[in-house]
Amino acid sequence: MRELILLRHAHAESAAAGQDDRDRALSRQGLAEAEAAGRWLKDHGYLPDRVICSPARRARETLEQVLQAMGYVEQLQDERIYEATPGTLMQVADEHREHARVLLIGHNPGLEQMAALLASGQSGDFRGMPAGGVAVLSLPVDAQLEPGAAKLAAFWWP
Repeated sequence: MRELILLRHAHAESAAAGQDDRDRALSRQGLAEAEAAGRWLKDHGYLPDRVICSPARRARETLEQVLQAMGYVEQLQDERIYEATPGTLMQVADEHREHARVLLIGHNPGLEQMAALLASGQSGDFRGMPAGGVAVLSLPVDAQLEPGAAKLAAFWWP
């Protein structure tokens, strides 16, 4: 089996007047949420082989807090994750299929729709993924990332 871990960035500050959405920082609450997510991943043995992160500041800061809690992991930024559709997110994740456990840090609605699509086969079946929320999906090693191919193994939020 291989695992795909989806982590929605933690709570971010509201954008200031004229501020680019990509530059929004985590709030104090978000910093605590991201650290808690990292501790939960570590405590439950979900240490990834690779992390792929959105380049948005709030996603990168989420990653920094997660890594403080669980230790160093190989990491990459991928521009495609920002405002991605479930299909784009699946493509990004599938490019790293040689790793047994991949953590993808990004944004809604793409992440929650991807989780629903992979687990139930329907993207309209999502129930919401809170800021800092984690979905762990398991699937056979040789399985393609496609609707209904995964099982939701765990779901957690701060």
